[in-house]
Amino acid sequence: MHLRRKPLLIAMGAAFAFGMIAMSHAVHAQAGKTFVMKLSTATINDTQHEWLKRFAAAVEKDSGGRIKGEIYPASQLGSIPRQIEGVQFDSIQGWIGPPEFLVGVDQRYEALSAPGLFSSTDQAVRVIFDPAVRDMVLGLGANKGLVGIGIIPYGPSSVAARRPLRQLADFKGAKVRVLASPFQLEMIKRMDASPIAMTLADVLPALQQGAIDAALSSLPVYTTMHYQDAARYVVDIDQPYISSIIEMSKKWLDGLPPDLQKVVRDDAASVSKEFVPFAKEFYATQRQLWTEHGGELASLSEADKAALMEKISSIGFDLSKSNPDLNKAVATVFESAKRNK
Repeated sequence: MHLRRKPLLIAMGAAFAFGMIAMSHAVHAQAGKTFVMKLSTATINDTQHEWLKRFAAAVEKDSGGRIKGEIYPASQLGSIPRQIEGVQFDSIQGWIGPPEFLVGVDQRYEALSAPGLFSSTDQAVRVIFDPAVRDMVLGLGANKGLVGIGIIPYGPSSVAARRPLRQLADFKGAKVRVLASPFQLEMIKRMDASPIAMTLADVLPALQQGAIDAALSSLPVYTTMHYQDAARYVVDIDQPYISSIIEMSKKWLDGLPPDLQKVVRDDAASVSKEFVPFAKEFYATQRQLWTEHGGELASLSEADKAALMEKISSIGFDLSKSNPDLNKAVATVFESAKRNK
């Protein structure tokens, strides 16, 4: 009996040893492999583009060159919906942009853009770094191929228009481009204007051709993408405040060795935290550049601002009544905003 079992045990031992050797070779091969990290955004030469450059440099350094970053600004890899799909299916490894563009993945992404949520950039920063908010927002999309690794402030909203829109009454009947967010659509409707959802690459041609009268965004978009010839009249309405979220491909991130996964996550967190002073300074600089390049800057009167807030501040709760998950997300961000005034 023992004589019969001995060859079997020898064979099993050999198979085990061969398996361990193969596994060791695979681990070493992966350890020496270079991973390409394609990073995409719709904008160029702004805070989103700058964040990607800093993140790619940090990851390449901290990974010892095992991760190589490639950056594609200005929608080089397609429209924003195509970029997001690319991240979900791992043809693109990372994307940065307003979370409202992810409402097709999970409607809770638009909670941060609820009108009336923030009254200053400093408050917005405190809320997006509040663990209760940060962890909730970054955790969305995991079942749809996305992993959130950071959120940064972009700036308050303004409207760039082909003709002056200096008072709330001037918006009546105007065709205004918005992000693909029910909250923004509703806000423009309550301003007696007509909202048109449009991806960023299509906005400037639409303004030039007169297909739309104005666009809702933030001032750095207008300066870096040279809107002043087509829509030189900008009015600050300050609602909503725009944030940028960074989403990575779950498939790609999960496929990295554990040490490199940690590098990506740690560098995203540190770059995001250190980035805030630059984001605030950059926004302030763009205001000056806009007027230097021939643009006009105006603000709503205090009376119009109060009237606007009266119209729009309930949108988040009004539109989430029938959606318990979205309603809970809206409540979470408003509770944080109240704590972090």
